[in-house]
Amino acid sequence: MAEATKHHLPTINGGTLLSDLKSLFSILKTRRTVAFVYGFMFAFVAFTVFLAFSPSPNSGSPWFSNIFTSSSTSSSSSSFFSFLFPNGTSSPQQQNQTVAFAPQTEPSRSISTAAAQAPSVNKQPPLVKNQTQPTILNPNQTSTALPKQPLVTPKNTTSKPESTTLVKNQTESTQNSDKAAVFKANQTSIAAPKTPVAAAGNKSSNSAPQSGSPEKSVAQKGVESNYTASVLKKQSNETNSGVSVKKGKQGNDDLVKSLMNCDILHGEWVKDDSYPLYKPGSCPLIDEQFNCILNGRPDKDFQKFKWKPKDCTLPRLDGSHMLELLRGKRFVFVGDSLNRNMWESLVCILRNSAKDKSKVFEANGRTHFRGEASYSFIFKDYNCTVEFFVSPFLVREWEMPEKDGSKRETLRLDLVGRSSDLYKDADIVIFNTGHWWTHEKTSKGKDYYQEGSHVYGELNVLEAFRKALTTWARWVDAKINPRKSIVFFRGYSASHFSGGQWNSGGQCDSETLPISNETYLRPYPPKMLVLEKVLRNMKTHVTYLNITRMTDFRKDGHPSIYRKQHLSDAERRSPKSFQDCSHWCLPGVPDAWNEVLYAELLVKLYQNRQQQLQLQQQKRA
Repeated sequence: MAEATKHHLPTINGGTLLSDLKSLFSILKTRRTVAFVYGFMFAFVAFTVFLAFSPSPNSGSPWFSNIFTSSSTSSSSSSFFSFLFPNGTSSPQQQNQTVAFAPQTEPSRSISTAAAQAPSVNKQPPLVKNQTQPTILNPNQTSTALPKQPLVTPKNTTSKPESTTLVKNQTESTQNSDKAAVFKANQTSIAAPKTPVAAAGNKSSNSAPQSGSPEKSVAQKGVESNYTASVLKKQSNETNSGVSVKKGKQGNDDLVKSLMNCDILHGEWVKDDSYPLYKPGSCPLIDEQFNCILNGRPDKDFQKFKWKPKDCTLPRLDGSHMLELLRGKRFVFVGDSLNRNMWESLVCILRNSAKDKSKVFEANGRTHFRGEASYSFIFKDYNCTVEFFVSPFLVREWEMPEKDGSKRETLRLDLVGRSSDLYKDADIVIFNTGHWWTHEKTSKGKDYYQEGSHVYGELNVLEAFRKALTTWARWVDAKINPRKSIVFFRGYSASHFSGGQWNSGGQCDSETLPISNETYLRPYPPKMLVLEKVLRNMKTHVTYLNITRMTDFRKDGHPSIYRKQHLSDAERRSPKSFQDCSHWCLPGVPDAWNEVLYAELLVKLYQNRQQQLQLQQQKRA
């Protein structure tokens, strides 16, 4: 029966229906399995990609913008392509730019003479991304007023000083421009040509900005808007009365404008309890001659005065920032013991800011700084030196042989000092002379001044001073490269002897306060008028720091009888007959000279950056 039934089943293409159905289901099952597998794999891959590129709102994908966050402004696809093809995106890229000090073409506000150029730090305009290119200014350009130029301050700047450069990432270059104003009528300026220093190589920066400065602080000029407080951090003893960097373009620009249009040497001394810049007794490098507190001076207020210009605020000298400006540089003082006074002041200020003071030392291990021809302090962590060369006249002291075999001392008005070749290549040089021209031999001028083989029987001291400075000026023009070096000349600082001179019982030990009435200030020294005329005729730009008037107020700042600890028998018998009313206690007045110098450097940094930006704009146009 079964066999009969089997033979009566319908056939399909010669086969039985049952076998064909089984075969069909087997094929369908296989295809469904494959389709399921492919579908699962696709879903798994898609889900994995989704997790990888679209994580939680609290984190961001390395390639895609987070599609769950409201801050995202671009699609995931555009972000993906911007990662794969960074140069093909439409969004502007940040530019890496190196900025540094360089000599410039604007005149100084410091006196009536050519203004300062910023220290050995070269400035550069914004260029194409990831490119630094030096721009050289016109070397022999003379100006009597600041050129109008945009004050451009980049946004979103974070910076960390590296070598002498200030590095920044900026997203804009020429917008938000202002114009630099010309000098006021009562500001004197000797216009001498300035020439820039070639820019340094690329530097990178990655430090984050710090919190803002106190309300009374003033933004430092010459530094980008959001210049980080890590570079210009305040001194440890600084209070709100000090000057620090303000975050934001307006604060920076306001300070720059105020300093650029201000005679910073017209002002007054005001008491400020945040001074001095370094604690008395904290600097072992100060000569006994200037170390008044350790020598027993009982009053302390003379250290607490700071110089305050009438129309602006003088930035507090930030030693940390100054060290960064000097990184890899040579800063040389040349002149008499008053320049040694200023040199020791700056060394102490910078040493106080050095992180590792054991890496600040005199090159030859010296601990006393009188009697040698030169001294050099090394700041090892910054690869810079701050040096002093003794040259009280800036021209050469000489000896002429006499017929009897003896020698006569003369002053060669036609030859610069013997050490001049040792500092002609320094990055910053600050000269002075003056006090030695008041001594009896030089002031009388009899059988003392010499040119060639000729010794003048008598020569007026002002004429001799003019001849000597002219010799110095010609040497500067011939030997100092204005593309590399910045030259300053510090003016004369008055003595305050009463009842005599330095060698005739003059005194100042009873003075404990500055002069308050300008009527009692002395007339401007005729020798400084001679100096100004010489500077005006120079080819090389020289910044004249005219500290004469501001210093004349400070009759209280001299060592007087506190010039040494151990007195001789004669000094003990009559201690008040041996006083020093020419030099200055440290901490003290020379610290303020260095603050004026620092302000000049910051102004010139800013001005140079504006010039570089202006030149770049002209090239683009």
